[in-house]
Amino acid sequence: MFERLPTPFGLVRAGVAPDHQKDKTVTRAYARSAEQSTFRFFGNVEYGKHLHLDDLQQRYHQIVFATGAQSDRSLGIPGEELAGSHAATDFVAWYNGHPDYADHQFDLSGETAVVIGLGNVAIDVARILCKRPEELARTDIADHALAALKQSRINKVYLLGRRGPAQAAFTPAEIRELGQLDNTDVVVDTADATLDPLSQRLLDSADEKNAQKNVAIIREFASRQPRGRHKQLNIRFFASPGELFGDRAGHVRSMRIIKNEPYQDQSGSLRARATEVQETLPADIVLRSVGYRGVPLAGIPFDDRAGICPNKGGRVVAASGEPIPGIYVAGWIKRGPSGVIGTNKSDARETVDAMVQDAVAGRHLEPAEASAESILALLAARQPDTVTYQDWCRIDEIELERGVASGRPRVKFVSASDMLDMLER
Repeated sequence: MFERLPTPFGLVRAGVAPDHQKDKTVTRAYARSAEQSTFRFFGNVEYGKHLHLDDLQQRYHQIVFATGAQSDRSLGIPGEELAGSHAATDFVAWYNGHPDYADHQFDLSGETAVVIGLGNVAIDVARILCKRPEELARTDIADHALAALKQSRINKVYLLGRRGPAQAAFTPAEIRELGQLDNTDVVVDTADATLDPLSQRLLDSADEKNAQKNVAIIREFASRQPRGRHKQLNIRFFASPGELFGDRAGHVRSMRIIKNEPYQDQSGSLRARATEVQETLPADIVLRSVGYRGVPLAGIPFDDRAGICPNKGGRVVAASGEPIPGIYVAGWIKRGPSGVIGTNKSDARETVDAMVQDAVAGRHLEPAEASAESILALLAARQPDTVTYQDWCRIDEIELERGVASGRPRVKFVSASDMLDMLER
């Protein structure tokens, strides 16, 4: 496994919310694989910089790319470039201690935050903004983020979705958790919780139970009376951002939103379209979570429109539609940004099944230097600061020790150079 960061586990480490420690226990399964003698981890090695496609093709029979969808989609509205307008993924990476984002600045000195999107990432962001700092202090949130959140003056959060509660992408467990915040009143307008006939008909006929559970939770929120708690979380449906407005210093201060209405397109799917009804909300910080895209990989076919590597069952295909021998994808770079950790299990299984079939049939690369020593020699020349799995175990051990000392699950290193310095000591 080649990983650009010194640490393994990808989004489990840098994407799963710090107050969701149970979700992170999936790393135990990964660790069992990593501890096998046939597995090797090469951290701090970047594809396209230290390692290229021809390097891999010369040394391996099969290559799998599992690079995710690390680029966010923009809103495409005026004012999006204002200071204080951010991708939610940047905020998540910042509070999770991703080395690329540790030095980012998020101004939490205002009173109102607007989170755009109704997926689980948007829910996580809203929850972190609403949680008590003392609760977060018992997690593995990055120290710099915890310090900033302790000073935060945000007391009102808007969560906006362009469609209704029956079409929201969040899971029941995530939305239910918002209602359990002990210092936050969750506010949902009764009209937003009342489904239009079209949504109700589609909901009644759906086999998917999650949407029905989501709607039930939203209706329960709408029935609540505010208790005057320290913070307020307003969940707004059928609302799209239209424009951001800033102050003289170029910092966002308000947002025009457009009320949508549902309609059914020719395929029978429920869509949202703009009405003439508009409203302006205060917005001292804006965090957008409206979708993600894969990033092209050097030497690998890429579908720019879909944001994925074109493939059939995990086998990367050329422009002709024929599979390219020995090249595979898994996860979001394979199918696009959908599903949760569990979804990736079946996705990966499909790719691995294809790899096994191809290996048995002899449909694979014919590397000229297929030896353990060959890749070690290459990396010694290209990236002498390669991090092994044993190195990671040492980093992990120290993070856990620091966590014990402070009553937390772990205290993360948030700098790659700090990790490397520690390994040299």
